[in-house]
Amino acid sequence: MVTVQTEAIELLKEGHVTTPKGFTAGGIHCGIRKKRRDFGWIYSETPAVAAGVYTMNAFQAAPLKVTKRAIAESNQLQAIIVNAGVANACTGQQGDIDAEEMQQNAASILNIPASYVGVASTGVIGTPLPMDKINTAIQEISITNESAPHHFADAILTTDTVTKQVAVQIEIDGKTITIGGAAKGSGMIHPNMATMLGFITTDAAVEADSLQLALKQTTDKTFNMITVDGDCSTNDMVILMANGMQENKVLNVSHPQWRLFVDALNMVSEELAKMIARDGEGATKLIEVNVKGAPSQETASQVAKAVISSNLVKTAIYGSDPNWGRIVCAVGYSEQPIDPNKVCVAIGEISVVKDGVPVAFNELDGKHYLQQKDISLHVNLQDGPYNATAWGCDLTYDYVKINASYRT
Repeated sequence: MVTVQTEAIELLKEGHVTTPKGFTAGGIHCGIRKKRRDFGWIYSETPAVAAGVYTMNAFQAAPLKVTKRAIAESNQLQAIIVNAGVANACTGQQGDIDAEEMQQNAASILNIPASYVGVASTGVIGTPLPMDKINTAIQEISITNESAPHHFADAILTTDTVTKQVAVQIEIDGKTITIGGAAKGSGMIHPNMATMLGFITTDAAVEADSLQLALKQTTDKTFNMITVDGDCSTNDMVILMANGMQENKVLNVSHPQWRLFVDALNMVSEELAKMIARDGEGATKLIEVNVKGAPSQETASQVAKAVISSNLVKTAIYGSDPNWGRIVCAVGYSEQPIDPNKVCVAIGEISVVKDGVPVAFNELDGKHYLQQKDISLHVNLQDGPYNATAWGCDLTYDYVKINASYRT
């Protein structure tokens, strides 16, 4: 197993997408939503090598398709524009036209090729974009150093209650490399992308294929390991831009410090993923499921996902009920090669199952532990060297209230 070099990675206080050199960002209110900011942008002084991962939903929204084409054309982006409130999904040919118009108009304002502009939208599905408002917002894009990254982080939110931002720094080739990120996501969150948008920036120089590989591998361990409610949405993507402005030797999989770069990228992604899980709609607790002793990485990941996705586990934790039977049930239906006679389970540090049979424990201790805001569940399959971690939240009455009236 690879050891993460956390001691060589500095987590920056109040870091964000413009902490890396050469990036600006901002956000404004354009009128799609009643009061909150609803249009944002990120801009790089120079074209950046770009990579992307996208939702697995068969209904892929128009802006997502535009961004995929843009990255495929040259592996580069220089700007990303985002609107919240309307998803521009399931909007037919007009939706495609509108997403392309957003891209073209932003490119004209920024004086860059259209293929250098990525487009993202989030919000209600099936509603046409109010293009008059969006085009007015595009005219107001500012790329000065005084641009406000916190306004960007706010402008991309939907049902989120807090912004989600982070940045880290590492030393590569004697250069201080920064990786920053912002994300949105609160509901319709499930592994294999979800109703979330993630934007990651770095001032490192990185070879395109290696950047795409790093993002894919990192996403599989972080964003694809969170769940709130088991729903997978139509618009969701994570975009990574590397503008090379620190002028390090170009990073690729053969570079001696490649692992450090990937570990730093993983830290940014994991922090954002946990922020999304913690901010799940109506959530009161962050749940972390740690699986170890698996015969393969797939088994470790699938077991962790099965437990974190279980509504019965999530509701038990909301009610502070140490009902370990729901945990082993989820392990059992993960469709992985599990030997029930080897499985061990712990709630926090409280052992509740050993070698497939219950362990006597103090129920009151279990209840008190589950009343905390951060909950860890541990599953040891005792059948191999692989491990995985997944994140989610409890399932509460407020989740139903929020989603019962999402459009009204």
